[in-house]
Amino acid sequence: MFSSSSTPLSNTTWVLLTSSFPNQTCNPNQGSLRLPLAFLYGLFFLLGLVGNLLALWVFLFLHSKRNSVRVFLINVAVADLVLLACLPFRVFYHVNGNSWPFGRVACTAVGNLFYMNMYISITLLGFISLDRYVKLKGRGGAERGLAKLMKGGRWSWVACLGLWGLSMAAVVPMIAMKEGNEEEGRCFQYKPRTGAKWKAYFNLALVGLFWVVFSLLVVSYGKIATHLLKMSKDKPDLPNAQRYSYTARKSFFVLFLFTVCFGPYHAFRPIYILSQLSQSQPCHYQRLVDKTNEVMLLFSAFNSVLDPVMYFLLSGSVRKAAMKALGQSLGNRLHLLNDGTSNSSVTEVRQYSVVSPNSTFNSCHTQRTSITPPIRSGTATHIRH
Repeated sequence: MFSSSSTPLSNTTWVLLTSSFPNQTCNPNQGSLRLPLAFLYGLFFLLGLVGNLLALWVFLFLHSKRNSVRVFLINVAVADLVLLACLPFRVFYHVNGNSWPFGRVACTAVGNLFYMNMYISITLLGFISLDRYVKLKGRGGAERGLAKLMKGGRWSWVACLGLWGLSMAAVVPMIAMKEGNEEEGRCFQYKPRTGAKWKAYFNLALVGLFWVVFSLLVVSYGKIATHLLKMSKDKPDLPNAQRYSYTARKSFFVLFLFTVCFGPYHAFRPIYILSQLSQSQPCHYQRLVDKTNEVMLLFSAFNSVLDPVMYFLLSGSVRKAAMKALGQSLGNRLHLLNDGTSNSSVTEVRQYSVVSPNSTFNSCHTQRTSITPPIRSGTATHIRH
């Protein structure tokens, strides 16, 4: 329609055209991010694979504690490994010039499995914090309601099986159903959701789930950490006062890792989803949103590398079992680190703190006095009654 005119289109006219028909003329891409994304995803895959395989081996064959938190940690490691298995496909895609030769089904399967296991891992971490918080509130014969239901490890198996079942029931239809916005030879790209609004709303629901879990983590770890800090300040002459302060900092460290990895992505995610639902976004805005989302997603994927670090940093029994398996010489070299972090935040409070009978941290058994030497058998996430 413009061929009859010899006058070239002005910049203003071209901007108006691309803004009016963004889906036809705009093609967001991560050309400048292609190689950095490939390198970082490849690095995450190698580091995360080694760490999570080692953690899973310890949980299954070396770790003697049999309780609900162990069940959750096993499932977290499995979820992280499945997520990591998706990363080589992303590496290949970016190295191959953002070209996908494996077809639509493979693309949707890899993408949905990546997100499914990311949210399974987030939910399991929420289960762990709920388990710790409820058991801290329960007191021996006063256990009732949710605390009584969660006593023992059976509930953790039911929760994990239910979580995996619901996740698979949700992800299979997403893999099978076409959205109508697929592009031949493309994958992991920005997609408008005007024709598949249900998926955009589902993604918004997942963002809401994250903030619920995040609030749960803040409450549980925050209460543990603040209580320990208060004890260390109120009774600085106790033999374990410094240990209380150190364990409190470890609890805040867990919150810090969770916030850094998942916070930026889920804070920006609503902006990304709303841009997918809009039909009038200019092309440059779509490209900016797409690149920002990719950078934020890197932080979420990095959590699969940090999870094993968290296991061995916070869990004394897990770390001891791994050191014993790796060799006595390594255990001797890291003896100082092992002594400094061998007790859990919860176990420390229960085993060698002196609190009033009305305290929510009161043990189900007879309290030990503060001068009794600490027993180095607790873990950072295990609570025994």
